Amino acid sequence: MDKGDRPTDGDESADRDERNRSESATAHDGGGGVSDELEDEASDGAGGDAPDTEPEAGSRPEAEQSGEPDRADAYDGASHGADSHDEAPRDGEDIATKAGLGSTRSSDGDPDESFLYRFRHDREGALMWIREMLSSVAVVLLVGLLLFGVSGVWPPMVAVESGSMEPNMQVGDLVFVTEPGRLAPDAAENGVGVVTHEVGQEVDYRTFGSYGSVMIYTPPGRTGSPIIHRARFHVTEGENWYDRADDRYHNAVDCESLANCPAPHDGYITLGDNNGAYDQASGLSPPVRAEWVNGVARVRVPYLGYIRLVATGQVELNEAIARTVGSSLSPASSGFSAAG
Repeated sequence: MDKGDRPTDGDESADRDERNRSESATAHDGGGGVSDELEDEASDGAGGDAPDTEPEAGSRPEAEQSGEPDRADAYDGASHGADSHDEAPRDGEDIATKAGLGSTRSSDGDPDESFLYRFRHDREGALMWIREMLSSVAVVLLVGLLLFGVSGVWPPMVAVESGSMEPNMQVGDLVFVTEPGRLAPDAAENGVGVVTHEVGQEVDYRTFGSYGSVMIYTPPGRTGSPIIHRARFHVTEGENWYDRADDRYHNAVDCESLANCPAPHDGYITLGDNNGAYDQASGLSPPVRAEWVNGVARVRVPYLGYIRLVATGQVELNEAIARTVGSSLSPASSGFSAAG
């Protein structure tokens, strides 16, 4: 071929350009997806950090020779570390959760708090009965303290033990008492707030079904319960009170034959409403000095005194029940309210 017939470099470039335009047009018309994938692969390949040469067999990587861990091992270690890091929070969360549950259990499941909760909210079982019993005792104590504040004497209530004051006070009555001088009526012209039967008739002062005040007193040497009787009249030291006495309540013929006459000291002549003799005539007590008076009876509550009498063994339970429902049994033994 002559030199003039050889294709020139320009012709070859033109042919190549024409083929490229043809392929590009074809790819644009129907093979765009393939072209895109090829372009993506080309770009990935172009942007990758693949090494130009592979290390020779048997040679150690530079990082390994320098004491640094292999990148793959480091990646595995990092992955393992990440896993460990993931597991640690999970364990920590478990621990925290357990700790939280533990703290919750320690507060909710604490024996003391659990017991207190059950003690306050149980509606059956032993704890309920204990709670109700303690509540009742607390109410009684609270009422007792309030009454003590009003009465000024402890105990502020006493139980009638004998029938010496019947029918105005019955065995088993609970009587509210005030200290001497407290809540004293105008008719009481003394420091103990006692109105005698004699004065009560003159001023029409009544308590517990008759004239005068009912007082609680303890004479010297008495080992039993205090006595709850009515004050009949007051005498002075050396007084011959025979003529003032009602002969229904003694069997003496003169002062010399009447016990405690003349009066050994100032004091009250007393009598149980159901008794046949003055306390001083029967020898139960000398005239009651003011300092022997423990209190003055104000109000009685039927039957509640049986609780104390049964608790102290002075009255049997069946007897208390029988008396409460009105059965007639033998009277209780003399004690708090002495029978003359």
